[in-house]
Amino acid sequence: MFNRIRNWLENRRIKKMGYTAQQWESAIADWPVMDRYEGAERDALRDMTFRLLVRKSFASGAEFSFTDAMCLKIATMACVPILKLGLDWYDHLYTIIIYEGDFVPNRAYRSDDGVVHAKSPGLSGEAWARGPVILSWDAVYKSGPNASNGQASNVVIHELAHKLDMLRDGANGAPPMHPEMAAGEWHEIFTAAWNRLEKDLHQNQSLPINDYGMTNPAEFFAVCSETFFESPESMKEQMPEVYRLLCQFYRQQPVPLAISGM
Repeated sequence: MFNRIRNWLENRRIKKMGYTAQQWESAIADWPVMDRYEGAERDALRDMTFRLLVRKSFASGAEFSFTDAMCLKIATMACVPILKLGLDWYDHLYTIIIYEGDFVPNRAYRSDDGVVHAKSPGLSGEAWARGPVILSWDAVYKSGPNASNGQASNVVIHELAHKLDMLRDGANGAPPMHPEMAAGEWHEIFTAAWNRLEKDLHQNQSLPINDYGMTNPAEFFAVCSETFFESPESMKEQMPEVYRLLCQFYRQQPVPLAISGM
């Protein structure tokens, strides 16, 4: 009964909001990931995007004048990972703040050499456990399979992956497991992948993901998630076991399964 009432109220708010399917299609037309979603699945993604827009607040950072098209694109990128999970997975997200470019957090920062600086360096995105998601529009606009020095990048998926990760024991690279998944297998496979890539990094070999993912387990999961959606073929080829577990977690198969007999 509650869900029916909520859907009815949301449908009224969506109608009042006035977004159309044509506006949505225009806003996401230049994002190649959308080529994967067709028919009923695409309709479901559009519906979820509109519902996210009425449930969440979008705010300006540093008086940036964002547009409806920007909100539609960001909301769609946010919904892609939870398309098969449900919008309730973002119940702990209330506000998305959009800056034009990188933003500088007002807090001290310890660099790799141990020196504490009065201010942090500029960031393209940040997710707070009990607060907003903060995004740079410049970074959102540059999303793609080769956007960051030849590696996949999507700051929206990255930061929302952190929010999913935070649902269980904080951001530690292990989001809540579905009943059919084994937490021990997740830990074993992600640890093995981390160790292999860390060795490759120290030997100055190229990695299949952005090396920022080697910062800590939370960043590893977030970077793997953005790679999973932006460059799934590469991940499936070079990190097949991680790819398999992400398919289970997100309940999606970005790389179409081969049809037997073809």
